[in-house]
Amino acid sequence: MAHVQASHSPACRRASTPIPAAAGIGLKPQHYLEIIENRPALGWFEVHAENYMGAGGPPHRYLTAIREHYPLSLHGVGLSLGSAGPLDRSHALRLKALVDRYEPGFVSEHLAWTRHGQTHFNDLLPVPLTQEALDVMVAHVDEAQEILGRSILVENPSVYADIEGAEMSEPEFLVALAHRSGCGLLIDVNNVHVSCSNRGDDALAWFDAIPGQLVGEVHLAGHTTEMVDGAPLLIDDHGSPVIAEVFELYRNFIDVVGARPTLIEWDTDVPALDVLLAEAARAQHCLDQIRSLDAILGHRHG
Repeated sequence: MAHVQASHSPACRRASTPIPAAAGIGLKPQHYLEIIENRPALGWFEVHAENYMGAGGPPHRYLTAIREHYPLSLHGVGLSLGSAGPLDRSHALRLKALVDRYEPGFVSEHLAWTRHGQTHFNDLLPVPLTQEALDVMVAHVDEAQEILGRSILVENPSVYADIEGAEMSEPEFLVALAHRSGCGLLIDVNNVHVSCSNRGDDALAWFDAIPGQLVGEVHLAGHTTEMVDGAPLLIDDHGSPVIAEVFELYRNFIDVVGARPTLIEWDTDVPALDVLLAEAARAQHCLDQIRSLDAILGHRHG
């Protein structure tokens, strides 16, 4: 078993390392030691911020050791940016402490709400696509970015049915949010596939509505399919390999917007590290193909 000794060098603690336009994976506790011992060839790791909000202990020792060799991205699920009530400043300040400690290349959250008053939900609940909800999101993203002292990325959710009263499309909402708040976008390709399949929408048209310059990061993941009232319902569960159709959407998307940092998400039934690295290699192959085409054809992305 590897002996983990965290460096206390200020450079290791504070030097922000940009996330490369390469494939990364989500960091899982069962893989800490293997990563530290073997240092796999990988672009970066993403961690769920709420798992590291304690002051110390083994998770921070391992994360600090890994941070010395890899760029990190922090992905949050608890800010509840879409809640109608005030932003939870205490949670935002805990996130800021984590950001200050590890100086991640990206900090990201969701177009969703997870809290109503003092009640917290263990789900990312959809935001109504209305002007009123957009105003709330803009205000909360502005406040979060002011607290953190940096811009964030906001991720599109998986949606299972149309929400009544929509005044705009999801891409229109995201683009307006980015323009008004200065945040970037994290585009989850699997979520687009799941949402568009469940609602009968055109995934390619969804991607066409997103300006490439707003996209900071891309997520890929697996999903399951259940039959509900005789019809298939896709469930975003992050528990299986990325299907070919999602990879095809991904290739088409990055062919338009250019290579972007790309994460393999696998959060349930987490497999061996080699399985995750193999999935990342599939994404990296797509990124390498885009770069090869760019080298031959010149700059092709808006």
